[in-house]
Amino acid sequence: MLKTGSLRPLLAALLCLVLAFGFLGTRGIWDPDEGRYTNVALTMLASGDWINPMRNEDTGHWTKPPLTYWLIASSITTFGRSAWAARLPIALSYLACVLLTWLSARRLAKGSEGMAALVYATMLLPVGAAQLVTTDFPLAATQALAVYAFIESRFGKPRAPGLWLLLMWTALSAGFMTKGPPALVPLLPIVGLGVLVPGRRLDWRWHVAGGVIFLALATPWYVTVVIRHEGLASYFVGAELVDRVATDRFRRNGEWYGWLKVYGPTLLLGTLPWTGGLLRWARALWSTPRSWRQPEFRQANAQALFLALWILVPLLLFCVARSRLPLYVLPLFVPIAIAVAIHRREQGLGLPDWRWLVLWAALMLGLRLAAAAFPTHKDASGWAEAILARASEPVTEVVFVEDMARYGLNLHLGVEVERVARSVDAPALFGPDFDEPLIREVQEAGIEHGLVYVTKQALWPAIEQEIQGYGYGTRELGTPHRGRVIFEVLAPAIEAPGSLNSALSEP
Repeated sequence: MLKTGSLRPLLAALLCLVLAFGFLGTRGIWDPDEGRYTNVALTMLASGDWINPMRNEDTGHWTKPPLTYWLIASSITTFGRSAWAARLPIALSYLACVLLTWLSARRLAKGSEGMAALVYATMLLPVGAAQLVTTDFPLAATQALAVYAFIESRFGKPRAPGLWLLLMWTALSAGFMTKGPPALVPLLPIVGLGVLVPGRRLDWRWHVAGGVIFLALATPWYVTVVIRHEGLASYFVGAELVDRVATDRFRRNGEWYGWLKVYGPTLLLGTLPWTGGLLRWARALWSTPRSWRQPEFRQANAQALFLALWILVPLLLFCVARSRLPLYVLPLFVPIAIAVAIHRREQGLGLPDWRWLVLWAALMLGLRLAAAAFPTHKDASGWAEAILARASEPVTEVVFVEDMARYGLNLHLGVEVERVARSVDAPALFGPDFDEPLIREVQEAGIEHGLVYVTKQALWPAIEQEIQGYGYGTRELGTPHRGRVIFEVLAPAIEAPGSLNSALSEP
């Protein structure tokens, strides 16, 4: 067994760096999530508009605040247009969480920090999510920073606790600019600890200053876009907050048992190879429920109580909310890693032999290589190759007709991507499923050079007939690719007066 104290810091740091950056750019951008976030960032760069997130020049993308897009755009500006640059902010967020796990464990259970950091760095879900372009890892990093600042304020040395409180609110504001109200979830265990175990009182002015910092950093963007776009405030509150919590509008495992279906496997498999340690910690926590009812016991074990609240209170909230996805619980893996390390230390267990850790890291890297080689219709780089091989001229825009848009093509081809339908009845003002009707796209684009359309083979006969019915021709470009027909629209030989234009001019 290799004890934590004898583990070489250089080896530990190298392991974390390899897991963060290993094969970072090997895999193409996968849709929908990676493509969507990368596309919005690239659209910001192309337009110069860093305030209004847009999925193309006509349609806004308001599901998330802009901080993640800003990070991706800044990385691409600095390092070039590549999947590696798009994923770099996510990999850095993973490393930030490793560091914050170490710092938090040092205060909650001194002596367990090295083990906690390595437990976090090698758990399956954080390692896997470290190379997925989503808002979840930047959110996890900002939340981890906020909680660490609170831990220093509450459990650290009594110097400048108010400054740590200001840092907490600053980190929460960054989280709010990353994913909105979910960033404030850590306040629940923080308030819970204050109720169960009152701590030292800080001058009220520190709390006021923290609130002012939060408002100054987190709200200007929201105020700006709400003023510019009528109805956006209702969309933020109604669709992106209330509906995600109370309804299954977004079809994200809203069944009564959805929490078990999603979070059960996520916690059991995502904590590998440390799942046993998590289960043993949970069993030990609940072995003495009556003791936690005693104020003296809670006071003497305030750090352990806060760690439990840090894990369980947000988890309960995620289970109650009807929008459920595996990465929603990613921020909980920081306290989970600390809990596993503390339990192993209390049981006199050190880390496994370093050769075992290297073998596990090699397995994780092997899975990344396998993912890069795995044939999937979600890989935008494969779509880019297929379109380039079929196109007779440089491609400027790709339009997906009643199919999932591969927004990753913006990175791999440098083109605008749209999603249209044969008919769009009363499209939503914010977050529409389709950008516009197919026929309007044909009219607006005309016979634009470099415009390519994609649709499912099953839909192709009906779509071809509809386009031809308005006087335009179609031409398939090569053979179908992954069950999709790639085609272009041809100019009509003789314009049919009133056919296309009349149809489009009707209300």
